[in-house]
Amino acid sequence: MEIPSKYEPHQVEKRWYDYWMQNNYFHSKPDDREPYTIVIPPPNVTGVLHMGHMLNNTIQDVLIRRARLKGKNACWVPGTDHASIATEAKVVAKLKEQGINKNKISREEFLEHAWDWTHEYGGVILEQLKKLGCSCDWDRTAFTMDKERYESVIKVFVDLYEKGLIYRGYRMVNWDPEAKTTLSDEEVIYEEKQGLLYYLEYPIEGSDEKVTIATTRPETILGDTAICINPNDERYNHLKGKKAIVPLCNRVVPIIEDEYVDIEFGTGCLKVTPAHDVNDKALGEKHDLETVDIFNDDATLNSYGLHYQGKDRFVVRKEISKELEEKGFLVKTEQHLNKVGTSERTKAVIEPRLSDQWFLKMEDLVKPAIKAVLDSDDIKFFPKRFDNTYRHWMENIRDWNISRQLWWGQRIPAFYYGDGQDDFVVAKNEEEALELAKAKSQNDNLTKEDLRQDEDVLDTWFSSWLWPISVFNGILEPDNTEVNYYYPTNDLVTGPDIIFFWVARMIIAGYEYRDERPFENVYFTGLVRDKQRRKMSKSLGNSPDALKLIDEYGADGVRVGLLLSSAAGNDLMFDEDLCQQGKNFANKIWNGFRLLKGWEVVDIPQPEASKMGVDWYKAKFNRTLSEIEDHFSKYRISDALMAIYKLVWDDYSSWLLEIIKPAYQQPIDRKTFDEVIHIFEQNLKLLHPFMPFLTEEVWQHIAERDSSQALIVSEWPRKFEANDQLIMKFEFASEVVAGIRTIRKEKNIPMKEPLELSILDEENEGPDWDSIISKLTNLSSISYVEGAVEGALSYRVKSNEYFIPISGAIDVDAEKAKIEEELKYTKGFLNSVQKKLSNERFVNNAPEKVIEMERKKQADAEAKIETLEKSLSNLK
Repeated sequence: MEIPSKYEPHQVEKRWYDYWMQNNYFHSKPDDREPYTIVIPPPNVTGVLHMGHMLNNTIQDVLIRRARLKGKNACWVPGTDHASIATEAKVVAKLKEQGINKNKISREEFLEHAWDWTHEYGGVILEQLKKLGCSCDWDRTAFTMDKERYESVIKVFVDLYEKGLIYRGYRMVNWDPEAKTTLSDEEVIYEEKQGLLYYLEYPIEGSDEKVTIATTRPETILGDTAICINPNDERYNHLKGKKAIVPLCNRVVPIIEDEYVDIEFGTGCLKVTPAHDVNDKALGEKHDLETVDIFNDDATLNSYGLHYQGKDRFVVRKEISKELEEKGFLVKTEQHLNKVGTSERTKAVIEPRLSDQWFLKMEDLVKPAIKAVLDSDDIKFFPKRFDNTYRHWMENIRDWNISRQLWWGQRIPAFYYGDGQDDFVVAKNEEEALELAKAKSQNDNLTKEDLRQDEDVLDTWFSSWLWPISVFNGILEPDNTEVNYYYPTNDLVTGPDIIFFWVARMIIAGYEYRDERPFENVYFTGLVRDKQRRKMSKSLGNSPDALKLIDEYGADGVRVGLLLSSAAGNDLMFDEDLCQQGKNFANKIWNGFRLLKGWEVVDIPQPEASKMGVDWYKAKFNRTLSEIEDHFSKYRISDALMAIYKLVWDDYSSWLLEIIKPAYQQPIDRKTFDEVIHIFEQNLKLLHPFMPFLTEEVWQHIAERDSSQALIVSEWPRKFEANDQLIMKFEFASEVVAGIRTIRKEKNIPMKEPLELSILDEENEGPDWDSIISKLTNLSSISYVEGAVEGALSYRVKSNEYFIPISGAIDVDAEKAKIEEELKYTKGFLNSVQKKLSNERFVNNAPEKVIEMERKKQADAEAKIETLEKSLSNLK
């Protein structure tokens, strides 16, 4: 097969991906091998590939490809999440473009549009992951709204309800007025925003007196149903038992007493709005206050809003403050920094709202999940610092609000048959619900027409918390072959931003429904940021187009670029130059392969230098392999790649290929060639998880191979004991080579001009490595001497001194002048360091590390002076 002169990723990647797919390499089914399982964090069906997906899925692909090479039954389950809020918003927007109002069509019609949208756009991100090289088992692609996952969610809801863990309650919830649905506490992001504190005067009934109250939300006064003072606040003793009049709406409200009021904050007087603040709600219940809800579901004001009815809350805030000022109720305003809750999905400001919702009791459910991570170490987090984040949330967990006021999602399986508060049943379908309703109501005349199913759907996370179980149908068929084989999964790769939403809840579900952990290890990636440390986002315009990067640098180049700077849990400062570095690495490997295959191979004896070079590289390979295995065991994926990068770029390309390279237009011996081809294949195996396309392309060029011999299903290199002595000896020899190369460079002596080398061998290194030193530096001779060689340039490696006689091409006087100048500078530097170290004040007060550094400077300068003086004496 002819080897192209250049590596062209766009000509290679689709061909090999199709080849892998055609040969079913990604597919897994239970057998007698050890399983290795990863479930993908399902991206939203609304999503397209961005840098976070690229990083997360590259790491997963590295892990799954390595497991495959290690002979495990590797199964990576892909899929997507239906993303209730995001998808419904997309569908509503599309309908609006077509002139269709969601509120004017039936639920069934809307769901048809939602499914059409999902079928059209839902698979985009999975197709994009294929371009990145992700080796998912696409036959297993799951969707949180497909039949098995949908029915699993309903079964779990019914089960938890029957266990008394799901209940319906009238509570203060987080309301997203843009999506028109409740959110759980974890879906609310608190941001500090600059606002105003408004000081308002409330008249006291039956007198000319007024009381001043500070609020950040003047529009909510229309829902006030009390004024509260602290009973210990002597300033307001005269108000006890009286009533106040709410400005504008003229509602007469009681003045109540409660120690909840902070005497020091604001005026020490609090307006109470039970419908729009969680703490006010508690006060309202305690003091039996009226509840007045002034908002519609889109946060416009309702009929309680007087002449502001139908206007948005923020418009009203401006207008009502102006009216309050004009009518003498607004005393003053002050700048005020306030924490404002915003929706994680829509970015809308959250409105606290009273609503009938479904909740899941968490207090007992979390106990096994706490133990698994924090006590027994059954589940390990990488980095471990996220244990503390997990602990804080789990030990302070609140009941989970699982209902959402949407149509896209798993519909809550509660069926109402009457008007009473408890006139409902929970069942997996209408038939079972009817039987339960007849029994509960003791009315055998009920029919399906008498049942009304709850309009709400379940929180999206209520389906994805079952993901590691439901993808293997382990909820509907708890004892099926697949779930028993693949569960628990091995590794989860995800971002720390969903440790509460998803990771913790999957652990809870795992112990509740399998009595077992859902995964063994959780690797938290960092966030991808730009060079200015800003989080990448569409709004900032700092997020590169992932597919364009792949087009420009190749999938392998992008993968390497991302991973080289991606330590576990630490944010990645993305720089496109890293992708160029990855592309350069691919080209280096390609060119090294072309060089190797370009040599004529003949049956001649193996040179000593080649034999030693091959033996050294094998030792270095084994040591590096041990390092790589250690990095993988600690999920230091970036460090594993860097170790391979250095092995291939430095040790293989820069050293081994140079050692074995035959002289110009000369052949290479067959023994060396075969050994180096084997070595190169071992390199490709290490590289394959990181650079799958390039490595498969090169692998297939090395020899004709059938489908059973593809690199993707080859065998990970076996680990042997590394010969550390051999490695140390080579490192010494490489320093000798570096010294000669430095002299050549400084004196402009071309490589084609042979040099003589004399060695004063104080280290007793001997001549073992002379053949390599000679070949790599073009020496005509190597001799061993008992003392210094006069008239020669010299340098040291440890105690050994190396002498190169000066040819006529070198200006001796200029060389002496250069050394004398350097000697003068170094002596001056040493003198300044010695002065510092002889200063008692400095030595007594400086940190030990600083003193150690100065002493090292002194020792280095003294050694350099000794070498320079010897070099100078050699020239005399």
